[in-house]
Amino acid sequence: MDRRVGIIGAGAAGLMAAGRAGSLGKSVLVFERNKRAGKKLLITGKGRCNITNNCPMEELLQNIPGNGRFLYSTLNKFNNYDIMDFFEANGVPIRTERGNRVFPESDRSFDVVDALMRYAQKEGARFLYTSRVREIVAENGQVKGVKLDNNDFYELDSVILATGGLSYQATGSTGDGYRLAQALGHTVTELKPSLVPLETKEKWVTELQGLALKNVGLSVFDASGHKVYEDIGEMLFTHFGVSGPMVLSCSRHILDCGFTGSTLSIDLKPALDEETLDNRIQRDFTKYSRKQFVNALDELLPKSMIPVFVSLTGISPEKPVHQITKAERRDIVTLLKNLKLTVSKARPIDEAIVTAGGVNIKEINPSTMESKIIKGLYFAGELIDVDAYTGGFNLTIAFSTGYTAGTNA
Repeated sequence: MDRRVGIIGAGAAGLMAAGRAGSLGKSVLVFERNKRAGKKLLITGKGRCNITNNCPMEELLQNIPGNGRFLYSTLNKFNNYDIMDFFEANGVPIRTERGNRVFPESDRSFDVVDALMRYAQKEGARFLYTSRVREIVAENGQVKGVKLDNNDFYELDSVILATGGLSYQATGSTGDGYRLAQALGHTVTELKPSLVPLETKEKWVTELQGLALKNVGLSVFDASGHKVYEDIGEMLFTHFGVSGPMVLSCSRHILDCGFTGSTLSIDLKPALDEETLDNRIQRDFTKYSRKQFVNALDELLPKSMIPVFVSLTGISPEKPVHQITKAERRDIVTLLKNLKLTVSKARPIDEAIVTAGGVNIKEINPSTMESKIIKGLYFAGELIDVDAYTGGFNLTIAFSTGYTAGTNA
């Protein structure tokens, strides 16, 4: 008789697990609470889907600060290069961009979901949509099946939990997997938002809401003053603080030490050192010598930022440029190179890209993804207490653990 495998969740990890289990001759049934598969996958990477990262294994592990070493075995079985080969072989040409991020050439996340669905269905996986699992039934430490909200019972030999975390709850990631795991005796570590926008104490950010900055430097210091992150890239001002690619990345670096009291230092002119920048400002001020200070910064800053910047310098906006002193000019340079923001807290976990924390890795066999508590229960994806930085690393975790769980279930 075919081994009957139930997979709870048709996201990145669940779909990979379904195809892999089916390819090994198992009878696969996928339970998905949404009306379609891959709902969260469709919105990743702003709809472009950063499927993995084209970097060496050691670098891959360095980019998984949340228990990366636990993944060593599964990544040896199915790693980022295997993921790239998989999508190429399944009709999704790929390309590598800045930071070794790998995207489908089409820039369409739909193509990624479509390829995973074709793979799973080709290998015989069947899908039950709008089906929410209420309980995983186990007897004498062995999985027996699942019971749905409508009381339907499905007898199964093994179950793969791949329900995702708590982020983007509108996509169906509402924490069901944690509840199901705990009901069977598993421990869930503290759940925290990771890769998340940040709220700031400074209220002037609200005046810059919607302003996106490109090619700016960002340095991040924890509450003790230690630099924990720096990069050059894009960020966005919001009504509550800051967001954008660099901010989401840096948020993971201050998660472990707590968000509150951390400091962000924005370098608005990272390509210029202070002396070069001062010379540039002097040239501008000579050019606009008869103008007021507030009207002499158009070539230095985005228009919407000028009133806020002028206010932060403490220099009168009406002051004629030719009357600005050397000391005041030095203050302008300092502010351009070191615009500071104080983090008050992270945004709610529902706004995070990824959930940090999850099912305790000490209770999972890293070689198979099987529970050490319940025989026939497997875990895959964000539900596990592993998480990574941005750049395709979190999807790499999902695909790899899904593959390993599908192989062994």
